Amino acid sequence: MNEISQPETMRGQLTRLAELKQSTRTDHQSVDDMVMAMAPFDSLENYKRFLRLQYIFHSTMRPLYVADDLNQLMPGLADRSRYGAVSMDIDDMGCEVPDFRSRQDIAQIGMARVGWLYVCEGSSLGAAFLLKAAAGIGLTADFGARHLAAHADGRGRHWREFVDQVNNLALGKNEDEMVRDGACAAFEFFRNLLMVEAARTADTQSHG
Repeated sequence: MNEISQPETMRGQLTRLAELKQSTRTDHQSVDDMVMAMAPFDSLENYKRFLRLQYIFHSTMRPLYVADDLNQLMPGLADRSRYGAVSMDIDDMGCEVPDFRSRQDIAQIGMARVGWLYVCEGSSLGAAFLLKAAAGIGLTADFGARHLAAHADGRGRHWREFVDQVNNLALGKNEDEMVRDGACAAFEFFRNLLMVEAARTADTQSHG
């Protein structure tokens, strides 16, 4: 998720983000492997499948990005949302807006939301590789793959600002556990999306 070098210790201890990265490594790798198994950049049809999942995830995340209390704790958070960009990508590709209702509860209050944001912001940092792959099927940061584009300030700086904000939150032990649980829940949410999509595709192919 984060290939950019950055300090991971604070006063001899792992920072909050470093601990979060370490504790969710297996979940993160599982999702990465499932995304790659989709071969999203082998064809435009595969990419559209991936894009629909991205739309579902970012539309789910949107209320967290605009939450007043989180924007007070993390100034500029609302501007980080990629919902608008992924919506334009959906239009570019001529995809129908997915009609999705999750059975999984999404955190709407409390510090678990910070864990969800960590997963979403981390995916933006790692999207440089995906944007490069998207170019192979004719997509760019201006058409079809807008939500994979870097922030105007650059991926590294944008990520480091988020890292600093999260590391500097004054949280108690229970709240830190909520952040970790939220991150795990976010990975599980996307993993479930991938599983449903894989089953749907397999069913379509078997009846094709």
